[in-house]
This record gives sequence, structure tokens and C-alpha cells, in this order.
Amino acid sequence: MAQGTAVAEDRRARATARYVRMTPMKVRRVVDLIRGMEAREALSVLRFAPQAASEPVAKVLASAVANAEHNQNLDPASLVVSVAYVDEGPTLKRFRPRAQGRAFRINKRTSHITIEVESVATATQNRPAKKAAPAKATKATATKAAKATKATATTAPAGDAATVTTPEAGTTPAPEARKATKATAVSEDSPAETEVLGTDAPDRTTDATTEEGTR
Repeated sequence: MAQGTAVAEDRRARATARYVRMTPMKVRRVVDLIRGMEAREALSVLRFAPQAASEPVAKVLASAVANAEHNQNLDPASLVVSVAYVDEGPTLKRFRPRAQGRAFRINKRTSHITIEVESVATATQNRPAKKAAPAKATKATATKAAKATKATATTAPAGDAATVTTPEAGTTPAPEARKATKATAVSEDSPAETEVLGTDAPDRTTDATTEEGTR
């Protein structure tokens, strides 16, 4: 049957089942599944495991959790299966009669199951406290804020970029203003050139009538 012992110094709890009528090899297959798991997770795994040895192993684990909760006042949610092993117990020797007066021996093996749980909260409390984070993060945020303000100061609004101011006396006009003035100058000079071309061009109609008269 399961016997519970608890170690007060290490804040661990242990449960043992002795003389379990099951082969140690079959029990070890199940014990290897839960070693290192949390106690609650291990119980759920054993509940749905198809192996026959899952039932006695689950009973031993539940006994270890109960010992930790009642004897050591530990939180069941913080328990982890730290130690789990199976020892071989005494073997019961039986014989089966066979043909011609012979007898075959049958070995009925037994196992001793031992499971030990440990509270994880104690390990976290013994660790030294973490040092405070350096002030690099604050410096990085300050530099980012300064860059953002500079970017907003340098970028002008879209409406100001579209408007073109007229050049004053002593100031150089903008390139767009120069192009506009050149375009207006060309448009003013074009009518005079057309008039000159119109006066100098020969009259083609008169030449055509004179040729017809001579013919």
C-alpha cells in the first residue's frame, strides 16, 4: 500500500507503493511519461493513459500531492514531479504443468513505486532579485522624441509649398516665376512677327491670275 513521507528541509513530499503485483518494466514505461511534469498535468496524463500500470502510478502521485498539501502546507498548483522511479520487489514463483510430466515456471514479479513532488515556488524565491534595468531605454525614448520634433519643424505644410510669392526688389525670383515671365514675353512678341510675315509674303492669288491671262 502507499506510504507517505515528507522531507521538511527540502519542502518535498514523497509517496511509495510497495509490492505492487505488476512487472517493473511495464511500470517504468508509465513512470517515464510523468517525470518532470507538473502534478496536475501528470494526473491528467495518467487518467487517459492506455497502460494498465497508469492506475497504481496515479494513486501514488495523488498520495504524494496530498502529503505535500496537508503535511507541508504546499500549494498543489506549484508541485512538480521531481523524482519518480520503480524498484523490483520479490518474485512469486509458480509452476504450470505441461505434457509428459513436465512443469514450466511462472515468475510473478512485484514492484515498488516511489514518486516525489517538489514545490517550484521555493526555487523561485531563493533566486536573487533581478537588477534594475539601466536608463538606456529612457535615453532612447528622449532621442526619438527630439528627432520627431525636428522632423515636424523642418517639414512645411502642403499649402505653403504650392503658393509662389512674387519677388521683391533686390531678391532673386523663383524658377517658376522666371518661366512665367518668359512665357508672357514670348506671347507678346508673336503678333508682331506674324504681321511682318504677312506683309512680306507674296500674293499667290495674283500670280495665278496673271499666268492665266498670258495663256
